[in-house]
Amino acid sequence: MEEQKDNEIYTQRVRAGKRTYFFDVKATRSNDYYLTITESKRRYKEDGYFYEKHKIFLYKEDFHKFIEALQVTVDHVKNELLPDVDFAQFERSEEEDEHYDGQQEDSELKWD
Repeated sequence: MEEQKDNEIYTQRVRAGKRTYFFDVKATRSNDYYLTITESKRRYKEDGYFYEKHKIFLYKEDFHKFIEALQVTVDHVKNELLPDVDFAQFERSEEEDEHYDGQQEDSELKWD
């Protein structure tokens, strides 16, 4: 688990090739909780690598609606749009993801 900041309660990381997704539970000042979902993509500039990130905030009152909509959408793609695709072929371990495309990601992420 990554080093936590003051308001971070829990972090789950998902490596997916050149992308990494972070699911972070954070606390407000009044001890309420919310989730941030961050997509981090490794990019290259002339002076080296940096990480581009995109973040969404998900509040507890929307958890159920979000999960339900995500599941319905994924099921639609799998069953209606791509019924002949064997999605099990995309299941890789985290170790395999580190070596995706023949390149190993840096073990420590840097935010630009």
